[in-house]
Amino acid sequence: MQNPSSAQVPAGSQEAMLVDYLTRLERHRHDRRAVHIHISLLHANNRKDHHMRIAVGAFDNMVKMLNAQMFSLSNQDMIVVYRAQIQADMEAAIVKIRYLFADDELLIDESTAGGFCDWYSLDREFDQLMTMAQRLAQEEEARVKKKRIQDAKVGIGPAPKGKPFTPELLARTEAALSQADMANMIRRQPICAVIGDGPPQPIFHEIFISIADLRETLMPSINMASSPWLFQQLTETLDLRVLSLLNRHDDRALEGDISINLNVATLLSQEFLTFDDNIKVSKRGTIVLELQKVDIFADLSAYLFARDFAHERGYRICIDGLTYGMLSFVDRERLGADLIKLVWGNNLSSETQARPDALRRAGVSRIILCRCDTEASIEFGKSLGISLYQGRHVDATFQDIRRRGAARVRRK
Repeated sequence: MQNPSSAQVPAGSQEAMLVDYLTRLERHRHDRRAVHIHISLLHANNRKDHHMRIAVGAFDNMVKMLNAQMFSLSNQDMIVVYRAQIQADMEAAIVKIRYLFADDELLIDESTAGGFCDWYSLDREFDQLMTMAQRLAQEEEARVKKKRIQDAKVGIGPAPKGKPFTPELLARTEAALSQADMANMIRRQPICAVIGDGPPQPIFHEIFISIADLRETLMPSINMASSPWLFQQLTETLDLRVLSLLNRHDDRALEGDISINLNVATLLSQEFLTFDDNIKVSKRGTIVLELQKVDIFADLSAYLFARDFAHERGYRICIDGLTYGMLSFVDRERLGADLIKLVWGNNLSSETQARPDALRRAGVSRIILCRCDTEASIEFGKSLGISLYQGRHVDATFQDIRRRGAARVRRK
């Protein structure tokens, strides 16, 4: 029989990190235990980002004191390996988590509640836990490969490489962000109108913090997007820093019409109210608030409340990150959004031919075709009647026009 710890598994995921950790722990397992918390068995409404952050926070002290190591799996389950002497603390943490999800059917029903957690004594059940960890790692690798193939078919580039983003790394990143000067990471990218053969005309500029620069500065070896819900929490922290920077009265980022990427939670926060108080009433009509589709549908009632608040104050709403296939399910008018961002992809031509009505329902004049990195994307957008564009090709063309204009001024 093969020793479970000797099986080869792919590196990179939290599942693979768990296998690696158990392999190194095998000789020192006599006083170790583990608990597998089946968050994935809960109802989807009980697996939102704020629930996950609270659940992860239940183990913070144990992890910081080096008495436990936590692994956040891709299916939202958590596995915590810990020293036997903190069993009472671990059970108390599980009680807190059970209370958090107390209204879930899994925990209400006594016949199923026992399946929420699986406990392991590594003295006796090490091989059982290792076998499960290896299976999870292999399944995750297969899922990632399948997604990579699917993304390649629709023209989405490969995911950034690097070690997985963990709750501990998130805490370190947020601590660093609280002290870092973010001004040099603020970027402005134009959203331009392109009509006929005319040059791009900027309509407004998107203000954002460069994740690539942030990663390069703080954690160049970490793939910050490897855990979607941890990355979501990071973006909420970045939202607050952007608002803080924009609140500076001498900040040039607020010049002209702009758009800001925000989470729904940020839009409902005190920090946004402070931002709102600090800008002129007339300025609000020139600001577009960009919200991610995932964030909107994670809590639709919160979005609707935030949307009504934003509209009452004079802001415009843009739904970001939509593919063409999503247009059949995302009704811009019913959601009360002013604009949507449609992601350019190599398969867009075949999709529009198969379902031409989706563009009409969305309203072509309300669509921004984004990630336009080639001239072909602009030309195809024109064929659909789209006039607003964003992307590297637009940037390059716009900057070239500005340079030529500046050169003519100098010659005069």
